[in-house]
Amino acid sequence: MEEQKQLMYKDIPSPVGLIRVIASDQGLVAIIWEGENYNRTKLPEPVKDENHPILLETEKQLNEYFENKRTVFDIPLDFKGTEFQVRVWKALLKIPYGVTKTYGELAKILGYIKAVRAVGGALNKNPISIIVPCHRVIGASGKLVGFAGGLKNKSILLDLEQGFTMPSLF
Repeated sequence: MEEQKQLMYKDIPSPVGLIRVIASDQGLVAIIWEGENYNRTKLPEPVKDENHPILLETEKQLNEYFENKRTVFDIPLDFKGTEFQVRVWKALLKIPYGVTKTYGELAKILGYIKAVRAVGGALNKNPISIIVPCHRVIGASGKLVGFAGGLKNKSILLDLEQGFTMPSLF
């Protein structure tokens, strides 16, 4: 049986509260919301490491995101989930900054038109909030539904992205 590599974490303040970033040596594994039940991720307990290079880069890029200076992340990701979950999470990475999709649209993009609930279940297990942007998925009615960080934080992230305008190049 393969030995589980130790995960490292760093807590960082943000406009959506204290968030915990968790990484392996391969990449970012999770972003956990303040007060969130860590058991949802099914990951082993991490140890604190304020200087892990992936965690420092994640903190830098998240700060740039919250300052409206970054619309795309380029942090290595280390997905920990089933094959189906990882496929759904990778599809989330293709939803552009400031754009929303419904659960049904995401299921259709994935080729699982009748599997809207399964897609929603995979979103619910997404451990890498913000960077793997499950906040960009909304209900069919256009309402904000289901988000590990709470609907208030989902609204904050969407408002941040939809209020952003690219600076003029001329």
